[in-house]
Amino acid sequence: MPQFHLGTPATDQEVAKWNTAIRPDGKGLPPGSGTPPDGHRIYQQRCQYCHGIDGQGGPNDKLVGRVSEDHFPFAEKDAPRKTIGNYWPWATTVFDYIRRTMPYTEPGSLSDNEVYALTAYLLHLNSIIPENFILSATTLPDIVMPARNRFVSDNRLEKQEIR
Repeated sequence: MPQFHLGTPATDQEVAKWNTAIRPDGKGLPPGSGTPPDGHRIYQQRCQYCHGIDGQGGPNDKLVGRVSEDHFPFAEKDAPRKTIGNYWPWATTVFDYIRRTMPYTEPGSLSDNEVYALTAYLLHLNSIIPENFILSATTLPDIVMPARNRFVSDNRLEKQEIR
């Protein structure tokens, strides 16, 4: 294979900086905590411009919304917009996504406590956790999202049959 001799090999520190995946079971969550009221203050400063007041939508995605538990309309022609409260299967994924990609103009610039607080605020707006909930690496993986039962884990490594 030809080599172009561009760049340099990544150091262990550089790899560690990007190796921040959070699994559904919470493995990889950092220390820290946050509450919905703390997240509300951060949201107003860092998120509201793109996602609207209380996550109702702005130039970018709407973050808040639910559908009835017995209906999952996302394959239908006039499907509602996918939100944290009606589509995301894991609360840990919300944390991971915010941590990696937000705010749009400065991805990765939020502290872990700010990410916990923003995640708590958005989960509260979607009626998933109460306003006084303290979100942390211990409490986040235990949150059951409204759409969790709509998704099936990929089991191809466990057995021959694919669900």
